[in-house]
Amino acid sequence: MFGQSIAPSSKMHSALAEALTDCRKAVWSVIIFSGAMNLLMLAGPIYMLQVYDRVLTSRSGATLLALSIFLLGAYAFQTALEVIRSRIIVRAAALLDRRLAKHIHASVLQTATLSREPGQAQQPMRDLDQIRTFMTGNGPAAIADMPWAPAFLVICFLLHPLIGVTALAGALVLLALTLLTEVASREPMLEFAKSASQRGSMIEGDRRNSESLIAMGMAETLATRFVEANKRYLAASGSSSDVVGLYGAISKSTRMLLQSAILGIGAYLVINNEISAGAMSASSILVGRALAPIDQLIGNWRSVVSARQSAARLSEALLRLGEPREVTALPKPTQTLSVEALIVAVPGTPNILVRDVNFKLVAGEALGVIGPSGAGKTSFVRALIGVWKPLRGAIRLDGAALDQWDPEILGQHIGFMSQQVELFDGTVAQNIARMAAEPDAEAVVEAARIAGAHDMILQLPSGYDTQIGESGASLSAGQRQRIALARALFGNPFLLVLDEPNSNLDAVGEASLQNALQHAKSRGAIVVVIAHRPSVLALCDKMLILSNGVQQAFGPREELLKRVTGPQPVLEPPRPVASARPTQIGNVG
Repeated sequence: MFGQSIAPSSKMHSALAEALTDCRKAVWSVIIFSGAMNLLMLAGPIYMLQVYDRVLTSRSGATLLALSIFLLGAYAFQTALEVIRSRIIVRAAALLDRRLAKHIHASVLQTATLSREPGQAQQPMRDLDQIRTFMTGNGPAAIADMPWAPAFLVICFLLHPLIGVTALAGALVLLALTLLTEVASREPMLEFAKSASQRGSMIEGDRRNSESLIAMGMAETLATRFVEANKRYLAASGSSSDVVGLYGAISKSTRMLLQSAILGIGAYLVINNEISAGAMSASSILVGRALAPIDQLIGNWRSVVSARQSAARLSEALLRLGEPREVTALPKPTQTLSVEALIVAVPGTPNILVRDVNFKLVAGEALGVIGPSGAGKTSFVRALIGVWKPLRGAIRLDGAALDQWDPEILGQHIGFMSQQVELFDGTVAQNIARMAAEPDAEAVVEAARIAGAHDMILQLPSGYDTQIGESGASLSAGQRQRIALARALFGNPFLLVLDEPNSNLDAVGEASLQNALQHAKSRGAIVVVIAHRPSVLALCDKMLILSNGVQQAFGPREELLKRVTGPQPVLEPPRPVASARPTQIGNVG
């Protein structure tokens, strides 16, 4: 039924297949209600047949009243069934959404880490919305009514063979128009989907960079660029609508013409005393009812095609996500981090960004990663935290490769702070607690104290309960960075990976960072820092030098610094200092 009409023919992810299977269970109810509704639709032709052939000839008011009561009851029952059928379809669509919501969220996150196109990550959500929109529209009802069209055609043949042949010929014409609509709309609909995605990606990119484009006078230029993308979108939308509208208009006119032709043929048969006047009128209604689902389906063909394309894209996105798998629970890592012959490429491409990286760290050691821009540091970090899977080689915690861990469990053992800090719309406490529904207050405060952010947070309007807004918009860059550091430290993770952790910090914030790193080392954590400032590198026991994606050197910090830059003054780790209490919020960062 409608689940099968939108499901892609290729292999599907198990979650999507199970969700569609559950929806198909509801289809049986829809089929039963559709059958009852179509039987009740015979009430109109029967009423007309009886009025012409019995009431008008007998001039019986009682017969007319009885027939009218029968018709009223049939239509009332039909209305009730249609409401129930509609609600079943709406709830089936909601069930599909609920069953896939978690997988869609995971797919969005995965797409965001792999795609370089802004806004592309939201495509799985848009596809699910498109499928649900189709399911709650008129398309499924038309598909559910389609199997009953032959039954009405059979009744037309019973009235008279000539009426049946005419109705059958009209049905074949409309089916041919349906096929032509499919062929003619395929390319325009693909272009429409592509232009809609590009348009959405462009506006999302402009939104995220609104401050920069306004400050640098780029608004007019990007507005012109968006207008051009919008023109392509409107052109593609108009083209697809024109195709569907053309065949929809032809279908509607053909159906109306056919009904009139049936009346003409019926009149001819009445003149020749082959059928009654009631049969003539009833046949016109029956033909209209038989052809209505086909006509309605053509009119909604754009939503059918869009839903089918969305289902195919959604299936591909979920297949990239991979099937869920059971993994054996591993003990908490406490000893080593080893990188073995690591080769990292852009996911899905042969474009290698990092190669031949080998090193091993033990608990309590810190590694500083340095190299020029484009050296592959960010790609290395993505592999190190498990966001990108290595093309070859392995990254191991206590001997276990990262893919041997359950991702949720592994995440509890990793603390990460990216160079571009992103916080979530919620309270400060929720952000530090990694958006836990009920943050552990004691653990939150502990992480903030270790990060040197406790006093700063208390200066906020509501302290730890301060709502920070989307992406932490109400905070300065330095404040966001210190809260992100506290989030990375939350739960005392074994592996702490920091990418340019002091890029937005003032002297107080940098001193707090030093104390936090020293604390992490002292409790036995392994720290990996991508940084350029000597103050952070002073805490590192080892250093890794990358250039053009290749490991140039790995070893003790002093030895590598001398090799790269010549004799240097000894960098001593700074003494622990108490975090200063800022006099106002804006002073930090």
